[in-house]
Amino acid sequence: MSDPIFVGIDVSSQTLEVWRSDQSESQQFSNDEAGIDALEQQLRQLPVGLLVLEATGGYEFEAAYTLQASGLAVAVVNPRMARDFARAMGLLAKTDALDARMLAGFAQVLHQHPQRDRFIKPLADAQLQQLQALVLRRRQIVQMLTAERHRLRLAHAAARPSIQRHIAFLKAEQDDCDGQVSHHVQQHHAELAQVLSSVPGVGATSMAVLLAELPELGRLDRRRIAALVGVAPMNHDSGKLRGHRAIMGGRADVRCTLYMATLSAVRNNVVVKAFYQRLVALGKRKKVALVACMRKMLTILNTMARRLTCWNPEVQA
Repeated sequence: MSDPIFVGIDVSSQTLEVWRSDQSESQQFSNDEAGIDALEQQLRQLPVGLLVLEATGGYEFEAAYTLQASGLAVAVVNPRMARDFARAMGLLAKTDALDARMLAGFAQVLHQHPQRDRFIKPLADAQLQQLQALVLRRRQIVQMLTAERHRLRLAHAAARPSIQRHIAFLKAEQDDCDGQVSHHVQQHHAELAQVLSSVPGVGATSMAVLLAELPELGRLDRRRIAALVGVAPMNHDSGKLRGHRAIMGGRADVRCTLYMATLSAVRNNVVVKAFYQRLVALGKRKKVALVACMRKMLTILNTMARRLTCWNPEVQA
């Protein structure tokens, strides 16, 4: 049996710089349909153990999706993770070819990782891509609205009519985006949407973010889903030092959405409210208790998504 080949791809808007562990030089393909097809035809004939690309804001998606659809193991990694690996290996110089070679080395290391599967997750299909795009656009509109409202408070009287017109326009765009999100969810994710929105504290916006940006919900165990979102406490111990546990990393947008849903649940959800009050009564700081409630909310949502059962306070208590 042939030894596995590890592939690193440095992605730009125009090109794909490809390094294979069985070669001594990189190859370059165009980052378009023709170039990706040529790369896919070459690689699917080889015993590829793992292929790694960096997330580059979308330039990598077509290549990653095509290669994964052909049966290759593809991991799209955070650029910071790849750069940390390069520094650890003493690879400080940076060119497209060197980056591709570094990613091929990273692929070999990830291939031996005991939790290798956490780095290799299915990429979004066309329906999920559309929902992700709509959720992202809504977030952008809300950010613009917030900025304009801040400007309105400080603006000169001469500038206020312009800002007010822009605010009205953005509100209309937000309403239109909300309508598109709602229609898409009901058309393609109705069953899971009904399950998630049945939880007190989870509104339409929170539900849409969870569907779009946490497709692993219901497919992982509670520890892995908590680590993925970034609400699992991390140890900070060394020798006799016992530091405070803290949450870090994960998917920031999902975590922010979960935070807002938990704030609502602490007031309106009997199970989460009782859990929060019990922790505070035991002397836990309110912030610590709230993070614990976020983790409990996520565990509840994960279990409900896996079983496709709606909210039942007697079962979830």
